[in-house]
Formats: sequence, structure tokens, C-alpha cells
Amino acid sequence: MSLRHLLNASARHLPQACPLLPQASSLLPLAFWGLLLSAGAALAEQAYVSNEKDNTLSIIDLKTLQVVDTLEVGMRPRGITFSNDYSKLYICASDSDAVQVFDVASKRVVANLPSGEDPEQFALHPNNRLLYISNEDNAIVTVVDTEARDVVAQIEVGIEPEGMAVSPDGRWVVNTSETSNMLHWIDSTTNELVDNTLVDQRPRHVEFSHKGDTLWASSEIGGTVTIINVDDRSVRKVLQFRIPGVHRDRIQPVGIQLTRDDRYAFIALGPSNHVAVVDVKTLEVIKYLLVGQRVWHLALNSDESLLLTTNGVSGDVSVVDVKKLQVVKSIKVGRYPWGVAIKP
Repeated sequence: MSLRHLLNASARHLPQACPLLPQASSLLPLAFWGLLLSAGAALAEQAYVSNEKDNTLSIIDLKTLQVVDTLEVGMRPRGITFSNDYSKLYICASDSDAVQVFDVASKRVVANLPSGEDPEQFALHPNNRLLYISNEDNAIVTVVDTEARDVVAQIEVGIEPEGMAVSPDGRWVVNTSETSNMLHWIDSTTNELVDNTLVDQRPRHVEFSHKGDTLWASSEIGGTVTIINVDDRSVRKVLQFRIPGVHRDRIQPVGIQLTRDDRYAFIALGPSNHVAVVDVKTLEVIKYLLVGQRVWHLALNSDESLLLTTNGVSGDVSVVDVKKLQVVKSIKVGRYPWGVAIKP
């Protein structure tokens, strides 16, 4: 039953439950519609966007598709991710050398985690406690216990680590090293590096499929996305991209998002100003979507009807209608939007 139907049903039955208020029964529908409107507003999804040059977060109401708040955070915020209950937002404040804990209810930073130097991206373990952070300057991955606020481990990886992902079952942690051109497979139970996968130049982002059977890795300078079978870490396919009228040097894959039904993979193609739409079953590009300038990262809302992209150079967020595979709006945010995370 929808919220609208539930409230109407309550309005019909409340007079019988409260016989001392018969004269007020005619006013109940109006009162309940007011409650419906306020509840609808409270339930609206919000997108949080990190603005790298402004040291701020922009908050977008996904019902109105408008910025409703801009909040100051640490220096050079990039990677952002929510806790499992969406009560906290973790922020990689790279130039503050901290992962900040942002309390969603009070809209303020309440703590800094010991993240190591220059944190850029991170991934939260499904246990909602361990945070795996790439430290670009030190060639390490730092593992932080978010409850104890202590460093659990530091793992040496390749040069310039950036992308980070944890498998849905929590077994594997994968990090990309931009200069070493590798993916590093870390056993989450031992925090030991157990394998490396060579990919194309400058891998920036990794994303597990929702089933956890494949891993998608973007290589910015190589201009490709490598799809890897998780069970034996073999390469299933290397995707290449060709956009009419766009020079191949401008096609630089970064962020990746996959739909839960394994129908589409969306890939941000950097200064080409396009997002590639990939059919996951055939592993073929079926469409290119023109978005803002220097598209970095992407996020799907809870019902996957909308895809949001952060466009660094144009300072805006593009909104894609997933069903139609069309860009429907551009929303101005701060300078150099980098990361995006959506709160249901």
C-alpha cells in the first residue's frame, strides 16, 4: 500500500475510532494531506556532491532536482560514501590528510579518522566498520576501524594508489595503482596482498558487479575498461570506446556504475564529456550520452530511475533518465564536483 492510500485509509477509519470527534472528521482529509506532503518532503532522496575546489558539499533534492544546501567541509573533498544506515557520510578530505565523519542529521563534521596522507578514494566493508583508504602519496592502503577510530593495518601496494572496492561478500579488497598500472587483490581476512592484475595505463576506478562475479576496472590513459572474472582473476574482456567527432585521446574512462539487474554499466569518459552505456550481457557499448565537461563519477538513485554524473570542469551535475537513456537536466553545483553519493 502506498503512503497516499495508507493516509486516506487512516482518515476514513479514525472517526469510528474517535467518536468524540465527529465534527472534526470532515477536516481529517485535509490534515492528512498536509501530513502526506510533509512526509513526502521528508522522504525525498538527496544527492551529496563533493566540490573539490570549493571545499564544500552540495546537497541536491532528487524530487525537485535543485540544490537545497551547500556545506563547508575539509580541504579538497573527493571520495565520499555513506555508512550502511545513511546516518554518516565519510569524506576523503585529501589536503586535510583526513577522512572526515559527517553527521547527516546535524549536517556537520563530527570527527576525523586517521586516514594516512592524501586520501583520495575508499571503500566501506559490508560489515559497516572497516574502511579501506588509498593513500596516493605513500603507496599504501590504510585500513581504519570506524568505530574505534584506529588504524588496523597499512598495506603496501603500487605507486599512486587511487581506486578502491570491496566485494559484496566482503572477501576481496581491490586497489588500483595509477603509475604501476595494476589492480592489487587484498585478502580482507588477513589484510595481505595476494595477487596483482596488470591492466592498461592509469587505472582510476574499480567496481564489483552486484553478484560479485566480475570486477570492472577503468584505465584513464589507456582509454579502456577491463572486465575481470573474480573467481580466477582472468580477463573476460577489454572494452574500447569510439565516439564520433571526439579524438581518442580525450576518451578517458574513470567512474563506473552497474545496475542491480545487470542490464547496464555506465562509464564516465572524462574529457570526452560523454558517458558510455554498456549492455552487460553482450559487453557492447550501445549508446553514448553527452553530459557536462570532464565527467568524473556517477551514482544511481535507489530505484535506479536516475543516474547522476559529476562534471568537474563545467561545475555541474548531469541527470540521466535511465529508462529513456537521456540526459534530462543539468544542475549547477560548486567548483570541480568530484564524488557523488545518494541518500534514499
